[in-house]
Amino acid sequence: MSNQFETLSEGQQQKLLEKYDPEARTRKLKGIMGWVIFFGLLAFSLFQIYTSVFGVLTAQLQRSIHLGFALALIFLLFPARKKDLGKKHKIAWYDMILAAASIVVGSYWPLMIDDLVNRVGRLTDIDFLVGLLAILLVLEATRRAVGLPITIIAVLFLTYALFGPYMPGFLAHRGLALDRLVQAMFYTTEGILGTPLGVSSTFIFLFLLFGAFLVKTGVGQYFNDLAVSLAGKSIGGPAKVAVFSSALQGTISGSSVANVVTSGSFTIPMMKKLGYKKEFAGAVEAAASTGGQLMPPIMGAAAFLMVEFIGGGITYWEIAKAAAIPALLYFSGIWIMTHFEAKRVGLRGLTKEEMPNRKEVLKEIYLLLPIVAVIVLLMSGMSVMYAALYSIVITILVSAIKKKTRITFKGFIEALVDGARTALGVAAATAAAGIIVGVVTKTGLGLKLANGLLDLAGGSLIPTLMLTMVAAIILGMGSPTTANYVITSTIAAPAIILLGVPDLSAHLFVFYFGIVADITPPVALAAFAASAVSGGEPLRTGVNASKLAIGAFIIPYMFVLSPELLMIDTTWTYLIWVVFTALAGMTTIGAGVIGFWFRKLSWVERLLGIVGGLCLIYPEGYSDIIGLAIFAGLIAIQFIFKGHDTPKTQVSG
Repeated sequence: MSNQFETLSEGQQQKLLEKYDPEARTRKLKGIMGWVIFFGLLAFSLFQIYTSVFGVLTAQLQRSIHLGFALALIFLLFPARKKDLGKKHKIAWYDMILAAASIVVGSYWPLMIDDLVNRVGRLTDIDFLVGLLAILLVLEATRRAVGLPITIIAVLFLTYALFGPYMPGFLAHRGLALDRLVQAMFYTTEGILGTPLGVSSTFIFLFLLFGAFLVKTGVGQYFNDLAVSLAGKSIGGPAKVAVFSSALQGTISGSSVANVVTSGSFTIPMMKKLGYKKEFAGAVEAAASTGGQLMPPIMGAAAFLMVEFIGGGITYWEIAKAAAIPALLYFSGIWIMTHFEAKRVGLRGLTKEEMPNRKEVLKEIYLLLPIVAVIVLLMSGMSVMYAALYSIVITILVSAIKKKTRITFKGFIEALVDGARTALGVAAATAAAGIIVGVVTKTGLGLKLANGLLDLAGGSLIPTLMLTMVAAIILGMGSPTTANYVITSTIAAPAIILLGVPDLSAHLFVFYFGIVADITPPVALAAFAASAVSGGEPLRTGVNASKLAIGAFIIPYMFVLSPELLMIDTTWTYLIWVVFTALAGMTTIGAGVIGFWFRKLSWVERLLGIVGGLCLIYPEGYSDIIGLAIFAGLIAIQFIFKGHDTPKTQVSG
């Protein structure tokens, strides 16, 4: 491809990641400590691979060792304050002490397991101190590696557990003494060492490792090349490239901000060069990158947590399959609106000279084999861990086909180290999420909040969904995918389930709104990162991103009201009809929001488009008839007046 579009250098990308993504704010260590970190990360990966191949240890042992590795490495890699990033090559003395304390906490269960089991429920003074230390270390590590929002939430929940009798109204409970709280948090599998950390120490780590190996093979860059070759020449091609490549990038990244910075450093300058406004270019990338976490098969690792949280024998593949159509509708909505915006403004696609050679790109389609393999393996019923392991092996074999993608021994080791580094923030986030889940379990807070939401909504479904949506967006602000899903599924989902909504629909509902918090002002981390790349105004970029991702605010209501969209108890005939009407609805809403279809729309037509689209999206016979009538009427009007107010195609220099 002709190099006519400026892209961000690796250094510029790193600076943006450090600004907007806490997981990227690490020291760059050299010398002895650099080697200590290197071998620590390598040992972390080797431990995880060893236990997945030869058998996972008992829950407390597997999770505590995983936690010990993560905490110690976080304190050595992540400085206490952002301004200390300037001292990248130095480790403060207190961080050395915290890392040593983390090793003590991580090794306490393996060393003392017989004594701990024999005196279950009775803590010695040493047990109490180690457990209290574990809580404090998890909170501080989470603050450094994940961010302040989830840390504050975890502290509030601990405070709630301790001061239950003093809480107002229905929130009041008997309260937990400090020793009982410490016991629940570290000496049971319902706190720090609970299900979230359990999933992190098995499934999630291996898929993060899989993502690291995909990056080493150049699959991330191939996603961009493939997207450009397929969509670059169409109207508004660069924006469609961003949508397509970001959907694929979501497969190997669980972070909206990381998606924005990596794929956006390529797509945003390309969009600006061809005439898109800064705020719109940034918004397209932010909306698409955020949606990458909604795209099966990996979904930012939250799907693995759903298996454990929903229970009832649901499989990982059932969740991935259920999420497929909503993800298709989400990206279709963004694609449609970018198309209408390009037509409205009159933007061209890429020229032949700016395009990569499609034949050459398609010759490397084999690079997608690892993605196909993981889907096929999961469909076949293979366990998630073994599917991840085999996919890593397939990635290595596929990379060997051509010299430029072949993983050397050095690259192999670097992939192991990079995978472990990526897992640190996830481990801290899931440990903190375990604190939240543990408090909810011990105090019954989940049911209290669910009943409170129902009372506030008058027991009606739609108001309950709206209140749950607001709660999920607020709780999801600034939290990584895995953590915000744990929080929202524990606190918000039960309210919907009490109204008879299927568990899977309820969990995906709160998951969606936890994710779109990344593009919802005023926090909107993904939009802010995109604005830093585009040079646009951050808040306006966030508003535009929310507008483009309007599907994410509508689709969850669709699959709650019509679980058939999740392929639950439906026929193919009805499913095809629901998808057709939903796509037609997304088209009319997109035209109404952008103000253009085949020509510029009047405000009446825009209003009709939005109303008609909502009618089509709502899964009910009469609403479909009304929506289709409006849809057909608008198309007829558009064709009758086609050519009026249509801008001439813009050719940028």
